[in-house]
Amino acid sequence: MTNQMRGDVDLRIEGELYRLRLTLGALAEIESGLDLGSLLDLTERLRAPTVADLAVILAALLRGGGHDMASEALLARQIDLPSAASAIAAAFAAAGLGAQ
Repeated sequence: MTNQMRGDVDLRIEGELYRLRLTLGALAEIESGLDLGSLLDLTERLRAPTVADLAVILAALLRGGGHDMASEALLARQIDLPSAASAIAAAFAAAGLGAQ
């Protein structure tokens, strides 16, 4: 169940509902997975992300929400990209890290 007080965001992937959450662990995973030096680098990278970037970010947010899914596995799934991008943006906004 989604807990908006914790910053949970729902995303439907292939008909199944998943919870995304930006935790400190997820944020560290994103920084590491994208080989970033700081949150400022992440902000810049999110201005024009690649599909691989989105997969790394989405996988980290899914793990933060309690789902164990690797970015490589996500690339093989049918995912609506606009919905995924909106869910990612909502998860960052819920954590107070939305676009300024």
